[in-house]
Amino acid sequence: MTSIGFIGVGNMGSAIIRGLAARGDVTLAGYDLNTESLAALAPVGLQAAASPRELAEQCQIILLAVKPHQVKAVLEDISPALNQGRTVVSIAAGITMKKLLKWADPAPVVRVMPNTPAMVGAGVFALCLEDERLDQQRKDLLTDLFQGLGQVHVLPERLFDAFTAVAGSGPAYVFYFMEAVIEAGVTLGLTRQQATRMVEGLFLGSARLAAESEHHISVLREMVCSPAGTTIAATNAFDEHAVRAAILEGVLRSARRSKELGD
Repeated sequence: MTSIGFIGVGNMGSAIIRGLAARGDVTLAGYDLNTESLAALAPVGLQAAASPRELAEQCQIILLAVKPHQVKAVLEDISPALNQGRTVVSIAAGITMKKLLKWADPAPVVRVMPNTPAMVGAGVFALCLEDERLDQQRKDLLTDLFQGLGQVHVLPERLFDAFTAVAGSGPAYVFYFMEAVIEAGVTLGLTRQQATRMVEGLFLGSARLAAESEHHISVLREMVCSPAGTTIAATNAFDEHAVRAAILEGVLRSARRSKELGD
């Protein structure tokens, strides 16, 4: 049985907790200044700890789900409980392995980048397992834990800015495009409720088709674009307005900003 403690049970922390609660091989504890958030997770088996240090003393894996500016102070607080038998996992954006290794010493550390679909069990996670003190058993365990919550990509830290730009920030790009298509539907006479339901189904179905089809995404797009048809007229308009170039530049700018925050 693996004991996992969460310092911070906000949106992302609680999403991970709810995803892990269905497993029969873990026990879950949590600490948060918001006692209502802790109480809301009691039905799924989360045990509330009186303090971060008490939690760290009780748990093998300590997952930090606090704001980036709080990470250093939290690790300083729990430092007396940290040893090589503990594993510190951080999901704080922009907090590098170099900082985590310094602040959490001597405990091994893992950096994780999630995205918000983890809240519905469909997350995409990047795991950095580059700390040499992590044995293979711990690497396998952590990979398995997050695979139960969605996709897992084990990446070197140098690719975390790219992951952040593509998958970490990515849900906002999708919602942005969904909003635009919904507004188009309303403009064409659909009710907002109708347009919203249609677009939700459109994105769910399209993502499933892309995941399950043997065809490349480019081929799937071409299959919809009949000669002189309605779809090619739309994609031509997108190209006239350089939508593809704007998306590319937006993702690259996100990656640059991620690197700036890390520095």
